[in-house]
Amino acid sequence: MFVNEDGQITRFSEDRADLTKAQRLPGRAILPGLVNAHSHAFQRLIRGRTEHRTTAQRDTFWTWRQSMYCAANLVSPETLHCAARMAYLEMLLGGVTTVGEFHYIHHGPGGVPYENRNLMALQLLQAARKTGLRIALLRTAYVRGGHGKPADPAQARFLTPEVEDFIADTEALRTDVQTVYEPGRGWVGVAPHSVRAVPLHYLGEVVRYARVNAMPVHMHVAEQLAEVAECVEEHSLPPVAFLHEHGLLDGRFTGIHAIHVTDQEIDYLAAASATVCACPITERNLGDGTAPADRWLRAGVRFCLGSDSNVQIDLLEDARSLEYDLRTKLLERVILARDSSPDALAKRLLTSATEIGAQSLGAPCGKLEVGRPADFFTVDLDNPSIAGATEESLLSHIVFSMERSAIRDVCIGGKFVVRDGRHALGEEIVEEFAAAQRNLWGTQQ
Repeated sequence: MFVNEDGQITRFSEDRADLTKAQRLPGRAILPGLVNAHSHAFQRLIRGRTEHRTTAQRDTFWTWRQSMYCAANLVSPETLHCAARMAYLEMLLGGVTTVGEFHYIHHGPGGVPYENRNLMALQLLQAARKTGLRIALLRTAYVRGGHGKPADPAQARFLTPEVEDFIADTEALRTDVQTVYEPGRGWVGVAPHSVRAVPLHYLGEVVRYARVNAMPVHMHVAEQLAEVAECVEEHSLPPVAFLHEHGLLDGRFTGIHAIHVTDQEIDYLAAASATVCACPITERNLGDGTAPADRWLRAGVRFCLGSDSNVQIDLLEDARSLEYDLRTKLLERVILARDSSPDALAKRLLTSATEIGAQSLGAPCGKLEVGRPADFFTVDLDNPSIAGATEESLLSHIVFSMERSAIRDVCIGGKFVVRDGRHALGEEIVEEFAAAQRNLWGTQQ
């Protein structure tokens, strides 16, 4: 692989004369960098702190949400920066080279805007820049608590009541990003949080703004049955059908989760060339349900992957879980492969974790080919978790059996940010995060 000074791949070669000039990676396999299309970095702060019963009669997503709101209302700009650096370090060590950050903590305590209304977003962008990760900052619109419901006081930091303010704030952030980042290293998209959180007139304005500016649009859809029921109550349609009815689906739209959807809704997504982002580790942690990836696949809907709540950051685990959860539900095997070739299933899942994720975010990466950035990770072929792999079985070994310890190097734009399993800022990031956790929870839990 030859890379120019801009970090783009210019050609591939197996010529021995060329190899003498190359930087060698002996005993390594090279794979395209993974793309994590859906992350809430601040939720790294509550990892391990919600795995207990509450006083509720039944613990669900909605009781977990109260713990999440607690963290969201305690976090300062400095703490958010520490949490994001920790999450992004983990992503890099796991082979992720690009993240889609679905960001909705905009304001100070009580909902009072910071002097710079994008202060919190800038913490995330700086964290990605310092660690070396590509980032799509998906700025979230949040308006209300739900149909006919006032906003929960715990949501005050998320809210931007006027769509004109949301668009102005997003434009200001785009200007900041274009000033600081090279093209393709950091960019901005929009993320109407959900149908329950954003009314139709506001949602329409946000999507129109995104289309004019060719920005990705991400949105939580049909994650919970209660969310679907609320949408039917308000609009007489479930979420995806509602979005279709109002012309809000297109090729730049990504629906996050899309678990509780009808076959007709899946057809709407396919007809619009929209994408779905599955987050299997988070979905099983929260009791959301099983992603119907078999039905997406039959309809021709593209699907990518995300780490969402960051309870565990391992995109290859998300990839294999998408298949394994279906096996448990359907009592079958090899569900997401369309042919019987030995690596068909592994290729499909890796494509979701790379190329389709990049398409969803509007990222320049996702494949190792001439003209694209040299974003890749390496795998130690002697790692015990993939020992015995043959050339034919190697990809399946990596996707289904490999431990994270096998990932040794990560390169972004032709520059190594992880070498032999180490990031230059790794120890500093872990120490600062541990201190931030002590400060945050010392008197809380």
